[in-house]
Amino acid sequence: MELARLDLNLLLVFHHLLREKRVSNVATVLSMSQPAVSSALGRLRASLGDELFLRTQSGMEPTPYALQLAEPVAVALEGLQQALNVRASFDPLTSERRFTLAMTDVGEMYFLPVLMDALAQAAPGVTLQVVSVTQSSLKDDMASGRIDLALGLLPQLQAGFFQKALFRQAYVCLMRQGHALYEKKRLSLKSFAQAQHVRIIAAGTGHGRVDEALEKQGLKRSFRLTVPHYVALGDVLGHSDLIATVPERFAQRVIAPFGLTTRPLPLHVEASAIHQFWHARLHKDPGHQWLRALVAQCFGDTK
Repeated sequence: MELARLDLNLLLVFHHLLREKRVSNVATVLSMSQPAVSSALGRLRASLGDELFLRTQSGMEPTPYALQLAEPVAVALEGLQQALNVRASFDPLTSERRFTLAMTDVGEMYFLPVLMDALAQAAPGVTLQVVSVTQSSLKDDMASGRIDLALGLLPQLQAGFFQKALFRQAYVCLMRQGHALYEKKRLSLKSFAQAQHVRIIAAGTGHGRVDEALEKQGLKRSFRLTVPHYVALGDVLGHSDLIATVPERFAQRVIAPFGLTTRPLPLHVEASAIHQFWHARLHKDPGHQWLRALVAQCFGDTK
């Protein structure tokens, strides 16, 4: 029996007949007439090739085949009902929903501490799963609903997705306290160019355009180290004489733990705009709307 050939409304009648055992009761529960319930049962019998229910003095008794179908049908209907309830309403205080967020390692350091604290206060049962924005299936996973929200500087999501700006941030030079350039409150272009640099590739984000902007201005830098992400950068800079050009809010997270300091760049690099992105399929979902509002409340630039 192919599911496409079955009227799924008949399964609802079947489910309630198992519970109520009487056509009249099912008619009342489903706001149907008794003839309509009987007709639905007849169609289901014809489709499945089984009597399903036999009339007895105690009501409609299910056949062995009906009993075999009872649990799978009940589970399927319950799952569908829960899904529809999630769409219809969302109570953060009682919800146990899990949201999947995509972000960079910089995003994890900046967003997660604040976001987890906010969830503990406003939605103690809500959980998060974090995946990398660098995965090649990001667009497809967002379109399918496997990823709820993406956060960051993500030019590949500019077209075809809803987005909301959270904040803009400048780029700064990050180094350890005690660095040879530490005493300089403002770096000269010459001293900046002569320093030993760390280059962060940051695949899948727009942060790589910093290098492009610097190179377009004719600046030649010496790269002592190239890394694919930011996660170890604070420790590396804290134990070396290297410097790095990084997003300002990342710098704010690592200054104190690793004994670092920042200086303005000696040349102009356009600030980056950080957004939250989501697919149209989740645009009107109440739970998703709540999550987006929470992110905007925690990280939106009110200036």
